[in-house]
Amino acid sequence: MCKIAGIAGSIRRGSVNAALLQAAIEVAPDGIEILNAGIADIPLYNGDLEADHGVPSEVDQLKKIVGACDALLLVSPEYNNSIPGVMKNAIDWMTRPPKDIPGVFGNKPVALTGATPGMVGTRFAQTAWLPVLRALGMRPWFGQQLYVGSAKKIFDESGHLADEDMRERLTRFVQGFADYVREHKK
Repeated sequence: MCKIAGIAGSIRRGSVNAALLQAAIEVAPDGIEILNAGIADIPLYNGDLEADHGVPSEVDQLKKIVGACDALLLVSPEYNNSIPGVMKNAIDWMTRPPKDIPGVFGNKPVALTGATPGMVGTRFAQTAWLPVLRALGMRPWFGQQLYVGSAKKIFDESGHLADEDMRERLTRFVQGFADYVREHKK
């Protein structure tokens, strides 16, 4: 069984990125488990907090989940053509202390997707993540791209993926990444 940690980069109720992550969990192929690694309880990074109290337990728990998985799926919103702060904050905390970076992120396959109510999708945010992933020593998967635009139209009122075309695209995306992860694991 391959395990993929999924992180949705929005913590608000009704997040289309949380809904997209849930849909990815639902379409995961046999032999692949995608875990929802939530970031809502991660405090803002503060070096004084770290120096005085160490890494918060919520961050340690997230690091353990990501470190124990075979891969990472980042489902990132796009704010002002870039990375959402809350998601970057969680990643920054997980690099503390720096000696833990290889065990949490090093050489780990990672895929990027994201949803936005706008028409274009999250192309700029996904591109902005690449230097961060490189700095962490991760192995981005470039086999397929999935930029989910007009997300309010493809999810129903309860947050379920209602658009069959998008479900098929998401299924191909998750299957392709799963194949990449399995190949990396050999």
